[in-house]
Amino acid sequence: MTKEQTIAAVDAIVDRHDASPSALIAILEEIQEECHYLPGDALARVSERTGVSESEIFSVATFYKNFSLTAKGKYVIKVCDGTACHVRKSIPILNALRDKLGVSEAKPTTDDQLFTVETVSCLGACGLAPVMTVNDHVHPKMTPETALAVVDGLREEAKA
Repeated sequence: MTKEQTIAAVDAIVDRHDASPSALIAILEEIQEECHYLPGDALARVSERTGVSESEIFSVATFYKNFSLTAKGKYVIKVCDGTACHVRKSIPILNALRDKLGVSEAKPTTDDQLFTVETVSCLGACGLAPVMTVNDHVHPKMTPETALAVVDGLREEAKA
């Protein structure tokens, strides 16, 4: 997305919320859904349009873990490492994904911007452990092999 496209998207989102400062979180959520992260240009534009200072917007964006200031891949894979998932071997799933995709905790996104792999404390689906999500779609009772099969399917989908 170019800077101009980002600004146009932000303007449309802010307009839907009547440029209301009280809608800041909703505005940021929509921007992140559109851009897959919160670009600096977008935050500056939200500040201009809503009158909320950039420092306050940055504070909100960094307080909530669901917001990201760095670009994420088209497919965001979250591997649960809560107690139920951990004891049912979520770490081998995480390691298999990282090895296959060439990512790490320090560099969670593939160079082609197709995949981001993250861990989360709990996805709230303990009865389905171990669990991972792809763009918030739940994949239950995973193994390293089934996780890699999901990635292969997503690669094929991206080529189509």
